[in-house]
Amino acid sequence: MINPAATRAGGGVAEERLIESAAALGVALKPADAMRLMHLTAELARWNRRVNLTAICEPERMTSHHLLDSLAVHPDLVGARIADVGTGAGFPGLPLAVVNPDRQFTLIDSNGKKIRFVEHAVRELALHNVTTLQSRAETLRPATPFDTIVARAVAPLPRLLRQLPGLAGPATRVVALKGRHPEAELAELPAGWRLVSERRLQVPGLEAERCVLVLQSA
Repeated sequence: MINPAATRAGGGVAEERLIESAAALGVALKPADAMRLMHLTAELARWNRRVNLTAICEPERMTSHHLLDSLAVHPDLVGARIADVGTGAGFPGLPLAVVNPDRQFTLIDSNGKKIRFVEHAVRELALHNVTTLQSRAETLRPATPFDTIVARAVAPLPRLLRQLPGLAGPATRVVALKGRHPEAELAELPAGWRLVSERRLQVPGLEAERCVLVLQSA
């Protein structure tokens, strides 16, 4: 677990760069939270040496491709109850939970080894606003729909939205983080869904095309 005294003492160059890059995305990152996020990537790299969690291993690429790419959708969240469907090793859910302590996050994935890492990371980062579920999203039926569902390159939009009826209500916002603008996927949205908004992202350190789409029940 992170040493609280070390966290209060401030971070180094990597943390300062993370704070500056997050600010470019409209996210005000506290120094203590920047340290927590860098600790997250260190733990991810440590686990990744014995358990295949991610193909991205270099620290700088983990910062851009995992941390900043996750934080880029922070402005699109609404409500207090957030689900991260297909969270993998905890992205975007873990970084978003760090910067949104007043929101409750449920991180969902069917892969046991990845959920075990997420549970470890939750303990390491002392995140009291995160619940983990090892499950397929389409099998879940919570009593109350989530306010926002986030999905980061989980599946094509038509297939993703067909997995969500049990998690979503009429007011639920679905925030899909994609690469290139998915024209073909948008043309095949399932009945009952509509595109509310879209925007292109410029994630510092990530040269690939990125966009975020916000969808809701029609």
